[in-house]
Amino acid sequence: MENSIMKKDDCIFCLLANGDIPTNTIYEDEEFRVIMDNAPATKGHALVLPKNHYADIYEIDADVLGRAIQVGQKVIKHATKVLGCEGYNLLQNNGEVAGQTIFHFHLHLIPRYADMDNSQILKAPATEADADALKALCESLKVE
Repeated sequence: MENSIMKKDDCIFCLLANGDIPTNTIYEDEEFRVIMDNAPATKGHALVLPKNHYADIYEIDADVLGRAIQVGQKVIKHATKVLGCEGYNLLQNNGEVAGQTIFHFHLHLIPRYADMDNSQILKAPATEADADALKALCESLKVE
């Protein structure tokens, strides 16, 4: 981690992540703060916030991204025991069209419970893919 925090004074998540605004914090280290979401999708919904400012997955350093996932895993393992939930969604939006409303990278940790209506979780309309078009798309998307 870098020695100094790179934050934006006009970014609400920078202020929350760095303790400038009080939060319901469930985990903190030198690089991240995990807070309870103030508009939770389910009981126990939390956010992993890096203390440094990165607008989205395109900006965040790959090593920092990896550590964010590790923090999420640590929190989820503990929270699953405490909450008694049966599953978890990790959600991370990038860009307004993808549902990102605050342009500071953050990872949602959303507990899921068997007694809830989970039928609409992360549903996108399914489409039929033409086999040849799918193969061509696959070729164009291959990462070297």
